[in-house]
Amino acid sequence: MRVELRTTLVLCLAPLVLLTACSREAPPVEAPVPTLDAATAVANAEHMRQQARANNVTIIRDDFGVPHIYGKSDADAVFGLLYAQSEDDFPRVERNYIWAMGRLAEVEGESALYSDLRARLYMTEIEAREAYKSAPDWLKNLCIAFADGINYYLRTHPEVQPRLINHFEPWMPMYFFEGSIGGDIEQIPLGGIEAFYGGEYRQTPGFSAATVADAEPRGSNGIAISGALTKSGKPLLLINPHTSFFFRGEVHMVSEEGLNAYGAVTWGQFFIYQGFNEHTGWMHTSTYVDFMDEFVEDIVERDGRLFYRYGEKLRPVRVSDVRLKVREGNGFTERRFPMYHTHHGPITHEIDGKWVATKINWDPVNALRQSWLRTRQSNHAEFHEMMQIRTNSSNNTVYADSSGNIAYYHGNFIPRRDRKFDYSKPVDGSNPATDWQGLHEVDETISLLNPPSGWLQNCNSTPFTAAGSYSPDPAKFPAYMAPDPENFRGVHAVRLLQQSTAAGNPQFTLDSLIELAYDPALPAFDVLVPALLRAWKSATREQLYLQDAIDVLQAWDHMVSLNSSAMTLAHFYGLAVLKHTEGMTDLSRMQRIEAFAERANAAEQIALLAGVVAQIEADFGQWNTAWGDVNRFQRLDGAIVQRYNDNKASLRVGMASGRWGALAAFGARAGPNTKRLYGYRGNSFVAVVEFGDKVRAKTLLAGGQSGDPASPHFNDQARLYVDRQFKDVAFYRADVEARASSKYHPGE
Repeated sequence: MRVELRTTLVLCLAPLVLLTACSREAPPVEAPVPTLDAATAVANAEHMRQQARANNVTIIRDDFGVPHIYGKSDADAVFGLLYAQSEDDFPRVERNYIWAMGRLAEVEGESALYSDLRARLYMTEIEAREAYKSAPDWLKNLCIAFADGINYYLRTHPEVQPRLINHFEPWMPMYFFEGSIGGDIEQIPLGGIEAFYGGEYRQTPGFSAATVADAEPRGSNGIAISGALTKSGKPLLLINPHTSFFFRGEVHMVSEEGLNAYGAVTWGQFFIYQGFNEHTGWMHTSTYVDFMDEFVEDIVERDGRLFYRYGEKLRPVRVSDVRLKVREGNGFTERRFPMYHTHHGPITHEIDGKWVATKINWDPVNALRQSWLRTRQSNHAEFHEMMQIRTNSSNNTVYADSSGNIAYYHGNFIPRRDRKFDYSKPVDGSNPATDWQGLHEVDETISLLNPPSGWLQNCNSTPFTAAGSYSPDPAKFPAYMAPDPENFRGVHAVRLLQQSTAAGNPQFTLDSLIELAYDPALPAFDVLVPALLRAWKSATREQLYLQDAIDVLQAWDHMVSLNSSAMTLAHFYGLAVLKHTEGMTDLSRMQRIEAFAERANAAEQIALLAGVVAQIEADFGQWNTAWGDVNRFQRLDGAIVQRYNDNKASLRVGMASGRWGALAAFGARAGPNTKRLYGYRGNSFVAVVEFGDKVRAKTLLAGGQSGDPASPHFNDQARLYVDRQFKDVAFYRADVEARASSKYHPGE
């Protein structure tokens, strides 16, 4: 049976030819093409609706180009927001939807094919349309306003030529309901999908062990300080996402229906993802909560049909057909695939010849509902109630409010499971006992409210250090709720916060919170450098040429600074250690560094240093090169994938990678033709917020608000960014008007 089944599957998996017997679903029915008169009537009605909305919206750009959008209704504010986003960076708005909808291969070619297939495995256009139809009317209105805002921009800017999407539709946000582009689905490896559906494994372009070792950690920092520890007696919140640069814009949305939210919005979304309103603030940090599982299916073939075993019964595998367009030169080819689903989810790969379904959170209507409602809560009781929707699967939340509360939620969407199974590994899908048993209630998950420490932090680290000695007890929770390892940023944050409170009567302010968030210490080198210095005692006579480099490291305080050559040595030495420990796949990055420092012999450590010294000399002419001469910020154009040039202007940066525990993370790498390192992810949007009778805030954005090199706001924050000079937020209308650089209705 296994041989016969495999023969059938090979035929079904052929990417260019799909046997009719493999598909059990009828092809999607195309909507009727409207007549010319009907199409004109639809277009005219849409234009009248857009014009009416535009008249209800005022956009005020402040002196840094931040759009403050004022609308009569929430939907008007959404319309204005998407119009303003399109003004600032339409290419990124469009690209995010091309990716989310599984159409990237239509613009980028073969390399994006399996990204598209992954997207379609989780939602087709028909399913997106059905999700939109099932949404409550108020959410539909926001979705219509979303589409109208972008379409009105395109209508009033005929010189803008979309790469693919000429008309946006209200159902499209169903694909893009979570604040981080990618969200959960991006964690599903493309290699397995390609191997299963493509018939052979081809490594993802650009992936290598070296790039994994060299990759900047993804994540964010959130810190909340209670009023008991602040000079003003009011709570403070640090909002510090670490994303790819220019990934989110800074916006302000206000409506006469009570909306008044400020913060960072991912291009193309109509809700503020990380930010604050007058009474509450929320910061999301990526979580390691186990919110997705792999189910190994027992597939059986009967009379040309596919089934999977579930308990004592056989259930039919749902088989459907998808056609993907792929750009080739100036034209397109079509690739046709079957798609296989069980009740656990789509089949995404094989393990030892067995099919595996990957189950994730996929509830777009409720997820989009939660993302919007989050921005409109006015106290912790309301915020807690909003969290009961439980669709924010990939995030932790650090919270503060004007009533004096600070809170932490570790994850939000957490499936309830039978603890006798190890869900950190694939489980047997044929055993009904492995199925998810609904979701944990919010009060069953790991959370904190107003801990006696007076502070909370999360840096994508374990929740069991979130409030120092007042952190949750790990023994009270299932392991799948918090497999998160500690990291050096978490170690750094806890150390600073504990030191501040131990000193007695700390008086935090917005400015001192900024100082804490940019503290230059790098805890990873508290581990690596002393181990190297101990190893140096075994140096041979032939290695004594490294003595000067050793002396520089020995005198170093393990803090990043512009003119430190020790920082340059340490950075490249740390990268060499990570590459050397790639085989320790069961350990986190921090654990690998600790293991290397503890276990590596002297010869290994000295050899790595010798290689680093040779590399720096080859690339920069001398090993004692100042960090600021290596580590740079550069923004040359509005390309989504940045290009760098050593011969063009750039700024010296005295920040470091989050790998080493830098809270103010600046992930930098060399380009294809550069020796210098250029920042590409890390601190992208940073805000510090004080809550009280009135909200006060300061923010900073990498580069600038606009993606257009011709705009004065393309790079006007670059110098402020590297010098960490924050700008004051104009939150109240009088302050916005006082700093207005332009004021207009959409379309003007």
